[in-house]
Amino acid sequence: MQNIANNHIASDTPHENFHSVKVNLHGRYMLENRSEHTCIVVEMSPGSALLRGKGLARIGERIIAYVDHIGRIEGTVLRQMPDGFSMSLIASERKKDKLAAQLTWLANKHELDLPEDRRHERIAPRNPNNVLVMPDGRQYRCRIIDLSLSGAAVEIDVRPALHTAVTLGMMRGTVVRHFEDGIAIEFAHVQQRTALDQLFR
Repeated sequence: MQNIANNHIASDTPHENFHSVKVNLHGRYMLENRSEHTCIVVEMSPGSALLRGKGLARIGERIIAYVDHIGRIEGTVLRQMPDGFSMSLIASERKKDKLAAQLTWLANKHELDLPEDRRHERIAPRNPNNVLVMPDGRQYRCRIIDLSLSGAAVEIDVRPALHTAVTLGMMRGTVVRHFEDGIAIEFAHVQQRTALDQLFR
């Protein structure tokens, strides 16, 4: 397994000598005026991120972003570029440690040949806000941070037990994993791309 700290450019705010990782992660970010824009994160460390997107951000502006595989991040703009900006991340030490682990996993997933990552393309929902329904009918607001034909990762305040049957939108599924800000759901059936586009637009 490669040591990414030896292979990449140092970040603006390194965390325990952790260097930036070249990535290609889709997401959305929100400016201070509440406007949302799609983006691609092309480089990231536990302390900084480089985003490509069309929504103009001012130096020092506070940004909130939701990134595939990573989840929610926030910080302030460090530098502007013609097609995006770099931002310094605001996170607790625990969150930075989690980011370091996630980035190490992303850097090594091709070497590990993990089947779950090759199974289905990730889709950026046009409207990430949704509702998760529990087996007893209770409903909780959630935000989709990662969506594919076979499942979704959602940011949510509650933590249903593993193997709990839930419904996201109209998609039935099962809780298969917990992470710091939410849960991962595997759909009962592989969905059609057109059906997902209609449900989550």
